[in-house]
Amino acid sequence: MDNKAEDFLFKYLNNAAPTGFETSGQKLWLDYIKPYSDSYIQDNYGSVAAIINPDAPYKVVIEAHADEISWFVNYISDDGYIYVVRNGGSDHQIAPSKRVNIHTDKGIVKGIFGWPAIHVRNKENDIKPELKNIFIDIGAESKKEAEEMGVTVGSVITFEDDLMYLKDKQYLVGRALDNRIGGFMIAEVARKIHENKDQIPFGLYIVNAVQEEVGLKGAQMIAHKIKPDVAVITDVCHDTQSPLYNKIESGDQKAGDGPVLTFGPAVQNNLLKMLIKNAEDKKIKYQRAAASRATGTDTDAFAYSNEGVPSALVSLPLKYMHTTVEMVHMNDVQAVIDLLYQFVVSLNNEHDFRYNLT
Repeated sequence: MDNKAEDFLFKYLNNAAPTGFETSGQKLWLDYIKPYSDSYIQDNYGSVAAIINPDAPYKVVIEAHADEISWFVNYISDDGYIYVVRNGGSDHQIAPSKRVNIHTDKGIVKGIFGWPAIHVRNKENDIKPELKNIFIDIGAESKKEAEEMGVTVGSVITFEDDLMYLKDKQYLVGRALDNRIGGFMIAEVARKIHENKDQIPFGLYIVNAVQEEVGLKGAQMIAHKIKPDVAVITDVCHDTQSPLYNKIESGDQKAGDGPVLTFGPAVQNNLLKMLIKNAEDKKIKYQRAAASRATGTDTDAFAYSNEGVPSALVSLPLKYMHTTVEMVHMNDVQAVIDLLYQFVVSLNNEHDFRYNLT
């Protein structure tokens, strides 16, 4: 990864773009990918597709989602303490002692999730963090003072944590790798195509969708707008090697061992076989996972959109999902980029993915 890519990665990942409020991140992403694409489209809720060869009738999508989990201000007490509800799958157990940014019309208001000291808790009455009792302290002494600072019901809240490397840049750690690291990877595919001067015979739509964390909503909308012929989705999946994971239930995936290719009803098997062949031909390490019903990713939204879109999922193994220390291996990041690139440049125009029934 060169300095330009690394600068974008850190700026993009450190930016806050909670579900429903992705605009600032989408601007950063679009500014980076514009030189490597011919045009772009956006929809009413903020999903963006950078397009290579936009006039081609056959349409291929590679996709990631742009939003991150967060909180909403739900209630401000008379003495100025702030209570929250989730915006996406935010984890109440990690909240106590975390620093937060409250995004208001007056700018960022700093705060912290407070918690009673260990000295005042005992075995008989050891309070556990729950959604109903976690609270934010911004130093306000009244509801009026909190509102004068700009905080209102509906203000969105993100954790204050920045990206960092571990172990000589082998690992990347931070919040919102789920799934803005996907936005980075698909942008790098577009960059690689541009720099290698590859001629793409079809329309390639590099999609950064909003509102995945609340039910794949952005993908549903942009899939109907584009009407693609095939879609490959990137997201993260669980690394199951660290303590407290159950491999029997969650599978056996390891950060550093390559992208994870998922088998499941929403995944079109001919497309999946093509991805596997591309990985094996280019000696890209990959892993396998199974989804018993839905994948829980934007793959489901694309697969079941329109009249059915051949779709597949390429996942990045990630440790500690939905925390502020989400962790991925940089070799896997590069491997996902390489696999998506290989798929795009090897795909024949107007490829028919339908099963042979005769």
